[in-house]
Amino acid sequence: NQMEETDMLRKLMVAALAGSAMFISTSAYAQGTAAEAKAMLDKAVAAVKADKAKAIALFNNGTDGFKDRDLYPFCFNISDGITQAAPPSVRGQDIRTLKDAKGSAFGADIYKAVEEGKINEVSYNFPKPGATEPSPKVSFVTKVGDLGCGVGYYK
Repeated sequence: NQMEETDMLRKLMVAALAGSAMFISTSAYAQGTAAEAKAMLDKAVAAVKADKAKAIALFNNGTDGFKDRDLYPFCFNISDGITQAAPPSVRGQDIRTLKDAKGSAFGADIYKAVEEGKINEVSYNFPKPGATEPSPKVSFVTKVGDLGCGVGYYK
């Protein structure tokens, strides 16, 4: 009987380890890449040029492929910095006032990096979707009409 218990315990441990290994690999896989972020930004720019109001709604709803794992577009007004499309925690705020947990003014850096016809990169720390602790992130940003838009990926 003890032999059966030991065997069952061994099988349980193997199953638990296999499950945790699967969890680790899927959570690592759930991250978008730099190339995917840049491709989504190109798609977002095209959507804003086609119909700005519709694009903002799609970005905020994460529909039409504008939410892929941890990739999503964000946009803000050039005139006043107010975020139009962004995670709920920062939507409607002036991007220029956003700081990370260490007090770094990443929002001002993003705002300053926006240029017409050019994609620039900004590195900063921001929580991953569903997390509260900030993680290293890089956003590709550009100017589209009267908006600054970007898509970031986590390093």
